[in-house]
Amino acid sequence: MPKDFSFNVTPPNKLQRAEYACDDDWIRNFFLQAEVGHVATSWDEQPFITPILFWYDPQHHEIYFHTNITGRLRANIERQDKVCIEASRVGHALPANTALEFALQYESAVAFGRGRLISDDDEKRRTLYGLIEKYFPKMTAGVHYRPITDQELKRTAVYAIAIESWSGKRNWPARAKQLPDWPPLGDEWFEEDN
Repeated sequence: MPKDFSFNVTPPNKLQRAEYACDDDWIRNFFLQAEVGHVATSWDEQPFITPILFWYDPQHHEIYFHTNITGRLRANIERQDKVCIEASRVGHALPANTALEFALQYESAVAFGRGRLISDDDEKRRTLYGLIEKYFPKMTAGVHYRPITDQELKRTAVYAIAIESWSGKRNWPARAKQLPDWPPLGDEWFEEDN
């Protein structure tokens, strides 16, 4: 690890490379559009990552998702409510003329906060309809699908992550850095099929 790296100096929710940092508006829009997230929870010293579909509600500044009524994710959150969620998108792998400069186009956001199980049925319904609307915006409850029933609510665990802090980063260059002390790569390496 580099000598100048320290969580005492830079908190874990702050980026080491400021040139990749994104502002709050970018992070907000990214979480609104990102398709898959990964929630990190823990049980004592054991970390867990769970892929999820999620919905970010900017009005409440919370991220919502659901799972089965029982399972490790629920047990972890009930035992330790500190969680984080990550979402990312990748573009093209970028070749370079030196091993150190090979790169990947990417953008990502991480939110840190407290997870909680939602118990209020009205809030659960609002959350589940928010999830459906995010992924199926052209569908309407009662028209295209049967509305959520009370029985279905009882079979679903719905969670909220109250966001305490977040960060976002984007590294999306058109090409990786090419060094002058080695022959440059030809254009064929930059075609989309490679």
